[in-house]
Amino acid sequence: MRTLWMALCALARLWPGTLAGCAEAGRCCPGRDAACFVRGWRLDRVYGTCFCDQACRLTGDCCFDYARACPARPCIVGEWSPWSGCVDQCQPAARVRRRSVQQEPRNGGAPCPPLEERAGCLDYSTPQGQHCGHSFVPAFITTSAFNKERTRQAASAQWSTVTEDAGYCMEFKTESLTHHCAMENHPLTRWMQYLREGYTVCVDCQPPAMNSVSLRCSGDGLDSDGNQTLHWQAIGNPRCQGTWKKVRRVDQCSCPAVHSFIFI
Repeated sequence: MRTLWMALCALARLWPGTLAGCAEAGRCCPGRDAACFVRGWRLDRVYGTCFCDQACRLTGDCCFDYARACPARPCIVGEWSPWSGCVDQCQPAARVRRRSVQQEPRNGGAPCPPLEERAGCLDYSTPQGQHCGHSFVPAFITTSAFNKERTRQAASAQWSTVTEDAGYCMEFKTESLTHHCAMENHPLTRWMQYLREGYTVCVDCQPPAMNSVSLRCSGDGLDSDGNQTLHWQAIGNPRCQGTWKKVRRVDQCSCPAVHSFIFI
């Protein structure tokens, strides 16, 4: 390639104008553009029509200087915005975060990654500050990773320092689930794929999902005898739902991370 480049430069000194290329013509076109051509040398050492469009790499008819004149530029995006609040209060909803494009991809550069992410959520107070959200049936669950983002601020002022560390874990054996759970492949909903029939899962009950009076999480099945079929639903995809039976209540969850969830 270097030898070819030197030969073409020498040719240009002998016959000015014969080394026309993308740079001289000022052309760099996205996709396949039949009008994006000049008369000059191609990389296969043929003089004639050569192209300065993105598709010329595939068709092999690029001008000799395409790589230099039209370098690939990947998409560059900014940082994620903070998570929004829940779209609705006192019912399962979604939160959103977004990021913007700082540089569009050019000349075959890497495309832009997703610019928006959604995840399930549930707020326990109305805009007026009224507490709500503990009368839900079935049990609403999400990945235990969400607990790292959930703050005690959402719990309400009813929590005292005495009960602040209250919490417990429920173990269930899954009985059935819809096929929609296995279809989730987005980063923030992929956890649903690990819900499987016949597996034992752990669901942590912590504030603010825990009622400050009863110290219970809605749908925890604590009063069932172990033979009763209980219902659950994944936050973030209402079609991902199923049934399970209570195994036991323990102080701390000990299931593998992929089988650990939280009431929400």
